[in-house]
Amino acid sequence: MNTDTTGRQSGVRYEADEKPPVLLAIGLGLQIALLTVGGVVLTVAIVGRAGGVSESYLTWGVFAAAAISGTTTIIQALRIGRVGAGYVLMMGTSGSFIAICISALAQGGPALMATLIIVSSLFQFLLSARLSLLRRILTPAVSGTVIMLISVTVMPIAFDMLGGVAEGVSSSAAPVTAMATVLVTIGIALKARSSLRLWAPVIGVAAGSLVGGYFGLYDTDRVAAAAWIGLPEGSWPGLDFSFGPVFWALLPAFMFVTLVGAVETIGDSVAIQRVSWRRPRAVDYRAVQGAVAADGLGNLLSGLMGTVPNTTYSTSIAVTELTGVASRMVGAVVGLAFILVAFIPKFLAVVLAIPNPVAGGFLLVLLSMLFVIGMKLVVQDGIDYRKGLVVGMGFWIGVGFQNDAIFPAMLSDFAGGLLRNGMTAGGLAAMLMTLFLEMTAPRRHRMEADFDLAALTKIRAFLEEFASRQGWGRETADRLMAASEETLLTLIPQDDETGQRRRLLLVAHREGDSAVLELVAATGEGNLQDRIELLGDERAVETPEEMEVSLRLLRHFASSVHHQQYHDTDIITLKVDVRPTHSGDSS
Repeated sequence: MNTDTTGRQSGVRYEADEKPPVLLAIGLGLQIALLTVGGVVLTVAIVGRAGGVSESYLTWGVFAAAAISGTTTIIQALRIGRVGAGYVLMMGTSGSFIAICISALAQGGPALMATLIIVSSLFQFLLSARLSLLRRILTPAVSGTVIMLISVTVMPIAFDMLGGVAEGVSSSAAPVTAMATVLVTIGIALKARSSLRLWAPVIGVAAGSLVGGYFGLYDTDRVAAAAWIGLPEGSWPGLDFSFGPVFWALLPAFMFVTLVGAVETIGDSVAIQRVSWRRPRAVDYRAVQGAVAADGLGNLLSGLMGTVPNTTYSTSIAVTELTGVASRMVGAVVGLAFILVAFIPKFLAVVLAIPNPVAGGFLLVLLSMLFVIGMKLVVQDGIDYRKGLVVGMGFWIGVGFQNDAIFPAMLSDFAGGLLRNGMTAGGLAAMLMTLFLEMTAPRRHRMEADFDLAALTKIRAFLEEFASRQGWGRETADRLMAASEETLLTLIPQDDETGQRRRLLLVAHREGDSAVLELVAATGEGNLQDRIELLGDERAVETPEEMEVSLRLLRHFASSVHHQQYHDTDIITLKVDVRPTHSGDSS
């Protein structure tokens, strides 16, 4: 995304907490819903038909999926308590669950599938609450790799859709229709003014549909036959509490796919923050926790209603970057539209009647942007040869498994075909390599103390001993102490009258010619990383003079500062050069 000389992201017209004109929010929300509701419906149809279920169940499953997707999209946008990201993250049926849900339907029916989804969703709530414990495994590099592999996984579907026309239709119908969609969308997105750029997706799809209609590709009969308002003809499939051998055989696979879905949600919730503000901000991991919790709620509701699990749709990030509108109002409109679609078969038929070449052309544009967003996540904190190897191997392992190029005879049927999904295989490989790096990293030294100024004496003794063990002199120990002291001063609230006793964990280890200090403490109000970035900016929110002094000193002593904020926990990571420097930068 382009940035101007002040560091602002020039593509963002409305930030997450801004309110665009009502008509604009409604129009954009409806067009996003229009372009994504088909995927919600088609995933349920694919899973159900492959699993051999009745048309009655499919009717129910589609209704439930649309209603749940709308509800959880609203929760993601508005954030209720600690559930929801507070950003425009569309929710919809998860493609990661397709293979394993088909197995559950084939072996035990909808009731067994529903029970497995409910049990595995509980794992996601636990992951949300303890996300800070996995911060060294579920890194931006891992999340970025998973997002890039989403494009790899879905792109073959987009390519197939480009030529998806019935027999007897003109051979030029598919390429001309797809080309019209892609060229109109890209042309408007690249050259139009920002106000018109907002409508690039819907104009491109409309243009493609008109061209497709000329060739007879648009299914007008489906639209004419659909009712305007109606409820599903099917009924709730129930739950299976027998917990037989099939349940226990499939549960591990459901748990792992749930973890992979959570990693995808983490990547999406990190990426959406990158494109939702004019000025780059440090990632708020409380929003990430909220996104994972909302994902878990969506899966729980999906299990209770007996339909395919939910997940965040990565197209949210691509559409937000394409339009420049990140307002939460848009997310609420998308959610309401999904819920309405569940009760309006006619509108659903209009979406489903869009020709495959049109949908494939639009997916091609969005997935291309999504791949680049994944790349940005990978390199956001710099990249060394270790991270590069993790990302490179994870990506190509995912590509290999997605294309059945890696020992297909031995591994294609493993765990119900789990590894045939490139996102799953590559994401697992990246996580395992990252875990290996953590397990073989240099020994970390740690200490605990009460979170107050009295801890400074204990911290000094700890850091002097740590520096001595590394063979560093007194000057380095003083530099480490100064960085830790300024961090502590900025974190301790000046007017904390709660009387609540809090603890501080300090972890130190060596990384090349630098020392890395990690301070884990109770949550503060502001992000140190953002505050340091804004030093000297006249437009920034005013900082108390004594705090600004500490921040400037911290920027001097530490070569980098990263502040991760979780619910009830702050994690500040400082990198301090061993040799004294005249100035430091903060990232």
